Amino acid sequence: MLLFRRMFSPRQFTLVLALVVGVLTAGAALLLKALIAQIEHLLTHQFNVEESNWLYLVYPVVGIYLTMLFVHYVVRADIGHGITKILYAMSRNHSRIPVHNTWSSVISSAITIGFGGSVGAEAPIVLTGSAIGSNLGKLFRLPSRTLLLLIGCGAAGAVSGIFKAPIAGLVFTVEVLMIDLTMSSLLPLLVSSVTATALTYFVSGMDTVFQFQLRDAFAIDRTPAYLLLGVFCGLVALYFTRIMLFLERQFSRFESRYVRWILGGSILSVLIFLFPSLYGEGYDLINLLLNGKGDDFLTMFNNSLFYGHANLLLVYLGLLIVFKVFASTATNSGGGCGGIFAPSLFLGCVSGFFFCYIWNDLGVLGLELPLNNFALLGMCGLMSGVMHAPLTGIFLIAELTGGYQLFVPLMMVSVCAYLTIIIFERHSVYSQRLAQRGELLTHDKDRAILTLMSMDSVIERYDKDVMLTVDMPLGKIAHCIAYSTYNVFPVIDEQQKLIAVLYVDDVRHIIMRAELFGSLFVRQLMKPYVARIDIDDSMDVVLKVFARTKAWTLPVVDRDGVFLGFIRKSRVHAVYRKMMADYTDD
Repeated sequence: MLLFRRMFSPRQFTLVLALVVGVLTAGAALLLKALIAQIEHLLTHQFNVEESNWLYLVYPVVGIYLTMLFVHYVVRADIGHGITKILYAMSRNHSRIPVHNTWSSVISSAITIGFGGSVGAEAPIVLTGSAIGSNLGKLFRLPSRTLLLLIGCGAAGAVSGIFKAPIAGLVFTVEVLMIDLTMSSLLPLLVSSVTATALTYFVSGMDTVFQFQLRDAFAIDRTPAYLLLGVFCGLVALYFTRIMLFLERQFSRFESRYVRWILGGSILSVLIFLFPSLYGEGYDLINLLLNGKGDDFLTMFNNSLFYGHANLLLVYLGLLIVFKVFASTATNSGGGCGGIFAPSLFLGCVSGFFFCYIWNDLGVLGLELPLNNFALLGMCGLMSGVMHAPLTGIFLIAELTGGYQLFVPLMMVSVCAYLTIIIFERHSVYSQRLAQRGELLTHDKDRAILTLMSMDSVIERYDKDVMLTVDMPLGKIAHCIAYSTYNVFPVIDEQQKLIAVLYVDDVRHIIMRAELFGSLFVRQLMKPYVARIDIDDSMDVVLKVFARTKAWTLPVVDRDGVFLGFIRKSRVHAVYRKMMADYTDD
């Protein structure tokens, strides 16, 4: 491996790996899509469209159960929240993603979605692509900075391959994964994106993921409708985000995975039985809303209790908007595996159609709006709002559908949706959990470096023989000082919990007075610590404590108060300067 690496310069070798990542990621995406299609066809092709089918109550429960067993007994690791796991690996795990993620998400999400799980295949394949990039880098012993870039290549290749959208793949890595677009990173990301897209086109044909024929071109007099649609999509995205996080917290209260499975599977099955459009990724409904006209839209009632009730179309769509988040969260929290790309697209398409239908029904401003166009624009708005990624929403929808002639409306809706949701939610559904813990990597270089700095890189750990106890006499203190280079010592109890600290400067004037060696003890010489650092604190918190206390050295303890070592301000600054130099070296 190392011999092969020496055949190229570092920059050339990165490009070679980016090409390999693009090929492998596209292959994984094609495999996942094929597995989902085959499983879904096998289970549902015999259904009678004119009546509801009781098997909708069975398939989702079985799918989540099989996924849960696969994850628990085969993978033996948590594989949920794919994008969040990537962000965590980038910020706190030196860009290292476990090897099993190169295949486990493909199998588990294929089972989940094929059996009706109301989630998407995109986040699992993004995690798969990022894991491929990370593990290729580890195989060739590349530094963390290069691993970070290869993770971005895997994500870019995944989005590009599964959606046939190379520009969106590139923009996604910048907006969602927070990878800086520098001269050293641009070309590898492009190589992975274009490679994955080209391979996908070669295997699956030149058709776009969603078929869309533009019937009504962009009209400037519809601008108020575009802006209001953006606000509406932002509010729906807020609803989706808040309810999803709330439901996840409720599910997490149940320690038993079987309880979560029964609860999640039951909710999902009932919702799919009532609204079969929630089965799987929901791409059939998206294509219907983008291309249908007249009575075509009534086919969304197939296999449901709504069949034959054309007057309930608006009610059906409104209920889909309300319950989609319940179906998606029940799928993942119940033990399934999937992402929210597809749910965002589904919900956006339904929301755009719903908004336009009501607008036309009320005759607002005397404008008749094209339903298909607004279904397309709604997809862009929801993705921008949920993911906090307006550029990704614009380019992804344009590339997914070929709707480049609606670029200006796409921009209007995307920006309005994003500006609406950030009033209420600063972070996306992906990054919110990490942001709350101070573990989110951002485009702010200062904060990015602080996030990447680990506690292990700055903490100075002490041997047990130089840790002091309250009953230790001055003679032993002198011995510890003589045979160490430390200028501050911890005072601990029997459980090694930190009690106080002792500074060398405070005993320097008496350290050589042998007559005091047996009469002075640590308890008389120690001082309370001005503050202490918890091992789980972020580096941003550490610097704030230094600034607040004006201290130069602070003790570090674990969650139980057990002493672990000291952090020196000078050490933090030295590591920061080195990492900043590496981070900005293009």
